Amino acid sequence: MMSSQRLLRVEETIFPMAEVFTISRGSRTEARVVTVSLVQDGLVGRGESVPYGRYDETVEGVIAAIRSLRDEIASGMTRQALQDLLPAGAARNALDCALWDLESKQSGKRVFELADLAPPVAVQTAFTLSLATPETMRSKAQLNAHRPLLKVKLGGEGDFARLEAVRQGAPNSAIIVDANEGWTPDIYAALAPELLRLGVRMVEQPLPAGQDEALLHMQRPLPVCADESCHDRSSLPELAGKYDMINIKLDKTGGLTEALALKREAVGLGFGIMVGCMVASSLAMAPAVLVAQGADIVDLDGPLLLGEDRSNPLSYDAHGVHPSNPELWG
Repeated sequence: MMSSQRLLRVEETIFPMAEVFTISRGSRTEARVVTVSLVQDGLVGRGESVPYGRYDETVEGVIAAIRSLRDEIASGMTRQALQDLLPAGAARNALDCALWDLESKQSGKRVFELADLAPPVAVQTAFTLSLATPETMRSKAQLNAHRPLLKVKLGGEGDFARLEAVRQGAPNSAIIVDANEGWTPDIYAALAPELLRLGVRMVEQPLPAGQDEALLHMQRPLPVCADESCHDRSSLPELAGKYDMINIKLDKTGGLTEALALKREAVGLGFGIMVGCMVASSLAMAPAVLVAQGADIVDLDGPLLLGEDRSNPLSYDAHGVHPSNPELWG
């Protein structure tokens, strides 16, 4: 019996934020994501991605890029073929993850089995404190002082006061900081000793991508992680000597397929691994949980920052974020 054609559904989905979320590039009150559904023989595979203006992506542009492959999708496009049809980015991510999910349902196997991975377990995740005044950030830190790992958004003038306030609010939590390209070499050099004093474990993307050559010639007293400077495997040659870790995000790699390949290659080159996310729902986090197995740092708190989530959401508890159930993904 021949399979029916594969049908594509793609749409924007909007989730309200639990509260205003601010980084060095701006604030938002909602998360706008792209949801892809691939329908075949009564089965539905789903994926989600977040178009990111930092990379010149828009919801409309990502949806158009996905729809441009409608004929290829209908005729049975594979994940391997997709890697050459779209560049790394949000459009390919949503399709790639939907293809994994559909293959899982068609085969009756979980995605981790299809990818030849060990059964996933819960992983401890950071919780993000968005950029605000020191007083506000102290208050937010106090509310989340029970969490083992806090990620602090910074971005320029007043950062030391913000960080001290967070440490006062959460004296026992481990801290990582994310400058979102908001520092200069002088700011980083001045702050690095204070970061160590306050027990910060890692700093993420202190300098703008493409303007990070200074890291080659600077002491790095604590690990420096590439985020905007690292997209997929093609990024790795430029990172040697500048960064100690890379942040793998599926919206940058263009899906789970490349994310797993990037992780393998980066580990082989001696980079530490962080697995991060954009602000999105449990559907976007589910495949990233597979990449996060064994990672040095995990930052998959997107759903915790939303006012509402998908049906059958991921479970978060004292053990961290748990792998998805099949009703959600994979």
